[in-house]
Amino acid sequence: MTDRQYPRRDFLRMAASGAALTLVAPRLALAKAATERRFVFVIQRGAADGLETLIPYADPGYARLRGAMALDPATATHLDGSFALHPAMVETARLHAAREALFVHAVASPYRDRSHFDGQNVLETGGTSPYQLKDGWLNRLVSQLPHADKEAIAFSATVPVALRGPVEVASYAPSALPQATDDLMLRVTQLYQDDAQLHALWSSAMDTRDIAMGGQGGARPRQDGASTGKLAASFLARADGPRIAMIETGGWDTHSAQNARLAAQLRNLDAMVAALRDGMGSAWSETVVLVATEFGRTAAANGTNGTDHGTGAMAMLLGGAVQGGRVLADWPGLGNGNLLENRDLRPTTALDALIAQACGECFAIEPSRLSRMLFPQGVAVPGGAGQALPRLLR
Repeated sequence: MTDRQYPRRDFLRMAASGAALTLVAPRLALAKAATERRFVFVIQRGAADGLETLIPYADPGYARLRGAMALDPATATHLDGSFALHPAMVETARLHAAREALFVHAVASPYRDRSHFDGQNVLETGGTSPYQLKDGWLNRLVSQLPHADKEAIAFSATVPVALRGPVEVASYAPSALPQATDDLMLRVTQLYQDDAQLHALWSSAMDTRDIAMGGQGGARPRQDGASTGKLAASFLARADGPRIAMIETGGWDTHSAQNARLAAQLRNLDAMVAALRDGMGSAWSETVVLVATEFGRTAAANGTNGTDHGTGAMAMLLGGAVQGGRVLADWPGLGNGNLLENRDLRPTTALDALIAQACGECFAIEPSRLSRMLFPQGVAVPGGAGQALPRLLR
């Protein structure tokens, strides 16, 4: 490759409808995939507050520790006699009522410090400590699927750590760049017509652009939750589309004015899930969406009506393939003496174990064998005891 070709490649990536499109693989999709199941990992970057998302209203420690910040349980959706869902998550509550949402409380990765970067690295690589592993557990999952199912995509400007590794994947995200004109697109197509390598890359970029635009051209997708869900569905609903995807969400670090900020975040997440469900059509019945964060937040409110970095969090499994309508929680309690280091929700369920079982059930791979592949350093179970999860999927 000459020096002159580098800017041509960069231009290729940007010009395809102005999208931040990274074509790591030469083709995004092949013929009809061997499995109908789809798995989507939604990461909540910034440490989402599980105690406010899934409120343990029956535990008197919640109101005591949160004080004026505590949500009125009467405004939330009661899922059972112990937990209620934040009122902003209207569509997610409907999924629960339809038995398509399962919530797991007091979960955590093996990470026990409070650095966002380190915590996200542990969550995404599947290691037991930061930066020990170079590839991500989601990329290792792709490697376990039949050859025709190895298409995976990240809906982000670059490939996130969880999807990095030896298996080629793609990424796609809307861009703030001006929309390329049809004339420019035609000229670039003609420019690379006789270049076998760049023509293949350009054709793949245009195919991906067409999927993102719903085959109609038109305006670039926006980056709000509903638009992201719709965009993801446009890829995942296709018979020849990817079977594994990752969506990044940010802004969950609520050190101050948490109530209003978290409500907005949860509404956006709720809209994204609803758009994904609606856009998937019949494929929703074969879909599993895992929503998780790097760690939770402190049990008590701080002095600025927010919460600080904690440990125990909550995770969600959503989708038509989920055996939902349940809350799974080996609840540790929020009373004096129950908190980890007298400040955090004590984790009782390993997030790694949840991931391995959900993925194993999704793709019919024995969970214990898959766990060794996804988490080669071992699953660190809170408390050091063995842990068995009930069946998660239909």
